[in-house]
Amino acid sequence: MELFDVYPLYDITPVKGEGCFVFDEKGTKYLDLYGGHAVISIGHSHPRYVEKLGAQLQKLGFYSNSIKNPLQEELAKKLEKAAKITEYSLFLCNSGAEANENALKLASFHTGKSNVIYFNNAFHGRTSAAVAVTDNEGIKAPLNKVHSTCKIAFEDISGLEEELKKGETAAVIIEFIQGVGGLDEASTGFYQQTAALCEQYDAVLIADEVQAGYGRTGDFFAYQKHKLRPDIISIAKGMGNGFPIGGILIDSSIPAKHGMLGTTFGGNHLACAAGIAVLEVIEKEQLMNNAKKMFDFVQQEVAKIPQIKKLKGRGLMLGLEFDFEIAALRKSLLFNHHIFTGAASNKKLLRILPPLNIEQKHFEMFFKALKIELKNY
Repeated sequence: MELFDVYPLYDITPVKGEGCFVFDEKGTKYLDLYGGHAVISIGHSHPRYVEKLGAQLQKLGFYSNSIKNPLQEELAKKLEKAAKITEYSLFLCNSGAEANENALKLASFHTGKSNVIYFNNAFHGRTSAAVAVTDNEGIKAPLNKVHSTCKIAFEDISGLEEELKKGETAAVIIEFIQGVGGLDEASTGFYQQTAALCEQYDAVLIADEVQAGYGRTGDFFAYQKHKLRPDIISIAKGMGNGFPIGGILIDSSIPAKHGMLGTTFGGNHLACAAGIAVLEVIEKEQLMNNAKKMFDFVQQEVAKIPQIKKLKGRGLMLGLEFDFEIAALRKSLLFNHHIFTGAASNKKLLRILPPLNIEQKHFEMFFKALKIELKNY
């Protein structure tokens, strides 16, 4: 049986990971500045992560959510402490798309409404409602297009209010720094006005922190820079350092009811062990501070490279924007220098999403290689 051919693949087969590096079957060492779409938060094969997962696997790998699982409660408490948030509850699932599906469903339950507002260049997932509020018509099947949605531009506060005035909107969903869309971030004023309008018109504000969350920006969540409080926060990628886990944080004003949400694998024992290990390492190794420190260094280096027209993002969620399309540059970095980087819907943007424990010497390797390749542009 062949695999369903939906992924364009590089001819590289990683078989081992260590810190900021992966190794292929030939022993070739690659610097990983992409982390599998920002998934690798504490580095490949971190000792604490391996230890925690291994110990849990020898006890109990899985049982359903029909029984008590103290690891879920431990994860919730550690997450509350790390994020410095209160009066939220946690629902665990398996991925970012599933987190956003549950966030949207819960908002609709809570408000009794069905319309969802999203923003230009948004990416919220590939499942039914999540892809309906993703700004990419090419990945929406006819089934996905039956959802009631409205797309608004960042900073268009009048357009946002006009739509909310109709009284049909269950939720407004926002990436406070866009990922696939190209690292765009609106102003604090716009985000704060959006939060106020959601409250005024009884719409749930959903912060999609699937990629930007978990310390990647230097804050635990990207929205925290803007001094507001979302009603629901969706989380996933960096949450498990590669183990499938996601979730939503739900404001205490939104009541739970048995049966309204559910999952088979979400919050299983192994997933919780992975999630707990990640939070422990983030705290012990002060990885949010490291994200800020590395951002300062990147800013200094970018200023020395005239071909980089703009540095976008914060912390270790970064985009280098050029005045040419970067597909060939990415391949040169990968095959000539063995450095993984990422792309975006903005074809002129090179995306950098490394593990949060990356060191300055790793960025020095990258900038040295980048300067060599930019001599050709």
